[in-house]
Amino acid sequence: MLQFVDFPTTEVLGPDASEEEIKALIDTHGLIFIKPVFKGGVGKKGKAGLIGKASDLKTALKEKERLYFVEHRVGHTVAKANGVTFEAGVPAEQEVYFSITDSTHYRAPTMTLTHHGGMDIEELDRSQVAQIPFDPLTGLKAFVVANALSALGAPKQIISPLVQHLPKLWELYHDYGMTTLELNPIRMRVDKKGRMTPVACDFKCGFDRDDPRWRRLNLPASLFAVDYSDFEQEINQLRTYQGQSDVYVINAGGTILAPTFGGGANSLVTQMLGDDAIISSDFGGNPPYEKMKEVARICFKHWIKQTNVLFIIGGKSNNTDIFETFRAMADALREHFSRHGATPLYVVIGRGGPNLVRGMGAMRDTLDALGLPYRFFGFDSDMSEVVLHARKVDAWMKSGGREQVAARLGIASSQAV
Repeated sequence: MLQFVDFPTTEVLGPDASEEEIKALIDTHGLIFIKPVFKGGVGKKGKAGLIGKASDLKTALKEKERLYFVEHRVGHTVAKANGVTFEAGVPAEQEVYFSITDSTHYRAPTMTLTHHGGMDIEELDRSQVAQIPFDPLTGLKAFVVANALSALGAPKQIISPLVQHLPKLWELYHDYGMTTLELNPIRMRVDKKGRMTPVACDFKCGFDRDDPRWRRLNLPASLFAVDYSDFEQEINQLRTYQGQSDVYVINAGGTILAPTFGGGANSLVTQMLGDDAIISSDFGGNPPYEKMKEVARICFKHWIKQTNVLFIIGGKSNNTDIFETFRAMADALREHFSRHGATPLYVVIGRGGPNLVRGMGAMRDTLDALGLPYRFFGFDSDMSEVVLHARKVDAWMKSGGREQVAARLGIASSQAV
């Protein structure tokens, strides 16, 4: 993708590279790096020992064998590699970190830049990192990069080449519907005349899949499947319709099913629920009734049997019709109980937005008809307190509450967790 904007990159061979091609790469550059190919972000591969290096063919092939199908575990998340890349080493004394993201703090695209690259950006002192918001109408201008590097006290010899090349990345970010773009490191390669050229050695990006511009790249749909679980595959199919459907399984053995609306709510809820949460999700974007009912149906089909708390949570919406989303979820829950039988469940809801009272009324009527206990919180409730309440209910369900709810429903307390 960097070639679309003529940004210099290191030479890379894919997993199908022949031994002759790998040897030629080593002969040309002296050193190569072997990196496993994962889908999705699963933590730091370097810290986990999952990046190999070689200066001869025998070592390169041995590292290929080690890393081709390697598994990377971070908490409850396990990712399995499917192939490796062979990347030419780039000798350099200077390394640069650069990224563009949609900042919720500045409400604008924001450039993050430091000439102390090649390491975790979080480990640097804030005085060594520039975070500069800029106007999306004018884009990332050269003077923004120049001023940031000067303020950081970057070596003068790297400023000019970075000012020349970094603004190109805004074109890539903007024209193809990205939400984040990161290069770390950019190694400053010196040519025979002593001039420096920034060379991208590691590239990451994320796409807003509700923005049609990403389709210009003709990327295969399988590229966006982070996991091959039936649940995530079914949810991913719904991205062709209006509204978001971002979902990720956190803990397949969790006990709180939390359909969440909004990115900010998702971050808070995921962090506070921890291992009790089954999924991390963002179902915002004003989904229509049919879309929301199908999302809820899939969630209930896969997870409701083990769930203690159905936790429907989101911030105060500006445009999402709460009545439509709640009516859809209530209908999906009613249909699930009708087809598969009742299950002990406690429902906690925290939400705000248009038609909130009508939506809560529809949900209340359904839960009363099903005989399920519930607790609703309105737009004026503190979200962190609502999350804590959901956790307390989950603890109560685990310590005997599930049996009480089951007795109320006249069923056995199966799947007590």
